[in-house]
Amino acid sequence: MPGRIPDRDITEIREQTRIEDIVGDYVALRRAGADSMKGLCPFHDEKTPSFHVRPNHGHFHCFGCGEGGDVYSFLQKQEHISFVEAVEQLADRIGYRINYEGGGPAIARDRGTRARLVAANAAAHKFYVEQLQSPEAAKAREYLTERDFDAAAAAQFGCGYAPAGWDTMTKTLLSAGFEFSELEAAGLSKQGRKGPIDRFHRRLLWPIRNLGGDIIGFGARKLFDDDNLGKYMNTPETMLYKKSQVLFGLDHAKKSIARGHQVVIVEGYTDVMAMHLAGVTTAVASCGTAFGEDHLALIRRLMMDDSYFRGEVIYTFDGDEAGKAAALKAFEGEQSIAGQTFVAIAPENMDPCELRQRHGDAAVRDLIARRVPMFEFAIKTLLAAHDLDTAEGRVHALRDTVPVVARIRDIALRDEYARQLAGWVGWEEVAQVLSRVREEGARHARATGKANNNGRAGARRTRPEATSAPTARPVAADPRLWPQREALKAALQYPAIAGTVFDSLPVQCFTEPTYATIRTAMTDLGGTVSGMGGAEWVDSVHNAVDDPVIGPLVTELAVESMPVDENNIPRYITSVLARLQEVWVGSQIADIKSRLRRMAPGDDPDAYNAVFGDLVALEAYRRSLLEQAVEPGA
Repeated sequence: MPGRIPDRDITEIREQTRIEDIVGDYVALRRAGADSMKGLCPFHDEKTPSFHVRPNHGHFHCFGCGEGGDVYSFLQKQEHISFVEAVEQLADRIGYRINYEGGGPAIARDRGTRARLVAANAAAHKFYVEQLQSPEAAKAREYLTERDFDAAAAAQFGCGYAPAGWDTMTKTLLSAGFEFSELEAAGLSKQGRKGPIDRFHRRLLWPIRNLGGDIIGFGARKLFDDDNLGKYMNTPETMLYKKSQVLFGLDHAKKSIARGHQVVIVEGYTDVMAMHLAGVTTAVASCGTAFGEDHLALIRRLMMDDSYFRGEVIYTFDGDEAGKAAALKAFEGEQSIAGQTFVAIAPENMDPCELRQRHGDAAVRDLIARRVPMFEFAIKTLLAAHDLDTAEGRVHALRDTVPVVARIRDIALRDEYARQLAGWVGWEEVAQVLSRVREEGARHARATGKANNNGRAGARRTRPEATSAPTARPVAADPRLWPQREALKAALQYPAIAGTVFDSLPVQCFTEPTYATIRTAMTDLGGTVSGMGGAEWVDSVHNAVDDPVIGPLVTELAVESMPVDENNIPRYITSVLARLQEVWVGSQIADIKSRLRRMAPGDDPDAYNAVFGDLVALEAYRRSLLEQAVEPGA
């Protein structure tokens, strides 16, 4: 037995570990102040981040579900391990040698079950990688070479080979000090009729890692015709490997996913390799199961920016039929991110790996660039079955597609697709198609007992817009509006710092009506460069809004503290204004992309190129804003 871990080691390991780095392996964190970071809670499903980390204090807390603690607590809850295992795992990560009381500094055999399984997988991976260079593995190397993967690509993704011997790997690891019970628990070995045997034989292997980089399992591809165990095999469910919660390639892709707010879902290990080598570094694949809700929750935590989901989930399929089946499923369920879901299908039913082989890296990148919204793809796929050049074909096309469009739960999106449907079919009476979709939507809602998303917002649209100043007071803690609130605080409290950058922001940046009213009042007074400051400036804005609800809000914004210390105020204000600009620019980019999708390059190349040039310029500007806004207060 190794003895107990002394308190001094527990303290030292905790102090040497940056909690934000550990949590950051599982959650995309964003700065929320001088000593605060936030993201989506990994312990419960949420759309608005309530999970906060205090780096200088070494603690985390979720205001949504109440979970909290230090870095050890986080690992225990996230990985379902004991306290001792959490300490040992962090010690391994930072290279700290634990001096077990009564057991010496050596790493004991029974340190922790999870740690031992991770170590077993790492040892097995080393064995498989070495075997890939053996004469027996010629078929595996040939498989990779035929798909344009060289030795460097194989090394990048950790490819290995399981030899033909029944127990070659098992014997190697047993001789290294592992026990059969550990190899069995890790899914590496199993009990045969004559003793322990390897789980994988004569197969090309890929290591599957968790977000922390630990190898938790393997995917194995059939190479020989007389192998009758299926084209692909995976590690069975273990303490480490839960197929519904892991994605191949996520360890390579997680930073690009968080930075680019995009993930590409492919179907196989070689597809992931092809995508990354072609420059699409956001590609991942599910392992032995379909891409599901748990996978999506994992991705959402990485792609969440501030308080709202605005990323793209792009599915690639080997053919139209597979894409059609998946696309039609998008109309089911909650449709929580359906509006950000896209489809990319290569020609001739090729997968991304085949596309790269035949047409090169540029074709793979172009495949993703030509992605189509999931709803649009599904509708057009249904339309393709009809002859739209005949009256009968158009009528039947509407009969097939109107019920599908009606199932879109976002009212604004549903109505827009209804209008587009009329154009795609060639139906002159757009209002007629829109009316049919709305009627069918109401019928579907009654039949299923489900109300459409934004139902209350839709009801409000039927009323005349109010002509008086809005009086609904926004919730101070609403994280969706923090850039708007912080920008107004900056302009009121530090007008000289906010200055012309704030004044140049269009009022459309302030989507909350009360905030927009305050912004307009500032403009009417001459903006932050009017020469006023302090109490005079605040009083002038207060008097300009002339509203019993918004007036007190001006005062509140003027005295509410900034979430950074005084030295970081200028940088924080710059960051907030950049974020607000970035959101506005993002909406303009979306509009231009929509225009480009409606344009045919061949009809008017000059006009198309002009619009495309605007898109490139705006995206470059947006990237520069993101660089400023990534770490406010840093």
